[in-house]
Amino acid sequence: MNRIENLTAQLDKGPPAGQEVAKVARNILQFLGNRDKPSIAVILGSGLGGFEKRLTDSIVCPYAEVGLPTSTVAGHAGNLVVGKLQGKTVAVLAGRAHYYEGHDIQTTALAVRALAVIGIKQLLVSNAAGGLRPEFTPGDFMLLTDHINMMGANPLRGPNLDALGPRFPDMTKPYDGEIIDKFVQAGKSLGIDLHKGTYMALSGPTYETPAEIRAFMSLGADAVGMSTVPEIIAARHAGVRCAAVSCITNVAAGLSDSLLSHDEVKEVGNLAGKRLSDLFEQTIALI
Repeated sequence: MNRIENLTAQLDKGPPAGQEVAKVARNILQFLGNRDKPSIAVILGSGLGGFEKRLTDSIVCPYAEVGLPTSTVAGHAGNLVVGKLQGKTVAVLAGRAHYYEGHDIQTTALAVRALAVIGIKQLLVSNAAGGLRPEFTPGDFMLLTDHINMMGANPLRGPNLDALGPRFPDMTKPYDGEIIDKFVQAGKSLGIDLHKGTYMALSGPTYETPAEIRAFMSLGADAVGMSTVPEIIAARHAGVRCAAVSCITNVAAGLSDSLLSHDEVKEVGNLAGKRLSDLFEQTIALI
């Protein structure tokens, strides 16, 4: 019995959450057929689609066909794309499931856990975020060095999936320092400035109030959003090395006279998409 068969067999004997992970993992393996399995996974955030088109010899599978939830949010295509990039086999999750869409928190991490079973070693995540620092302007990028989970939920809640990781995983270093250095190196070669900071994850779907933003700033948050943290927690639980980049798509509530809208998030994300895609591709080349 190989590693994947052993993992899925253990998950099948466990709680329903583990059985679901095993089912999706087997579906993805069937989708891949005889192709190489991905070693790197990339998650694309709001308005940041298009990176998947850089893969060569790629195959595309709608999420529903492998048992993943289809996104209801504009700017999230809802496809799993696997192909070659910079000599590596890469899986791109073009769109994600958000907690605010009504999914339980485990579902938001389902794709990451299934890919961990298949054998990904690195997870690179993008998201759209509101900026809390005065030097941030829409279109800037922030490398995550830490996060604050204010979603009120954790994807590891419930019976532990022992086949994937320990009951109490360490989160001292959720974002891998070596991969962060590769992002910085890639940014310098492309002339892309990268901020570094702490991302705060909130449940959404409402944007934050000015009072909330002031409170979050006092807690040490540099950017706020509604995703990423569940995926990072699940990946780290399974031993996957992680890095994430926020595209600052707007100034957070109360820090300017503007009202917030998803249209603005998509617009800035689309404008920043090529630079972010260049950054991710160059980083993958360096990993």
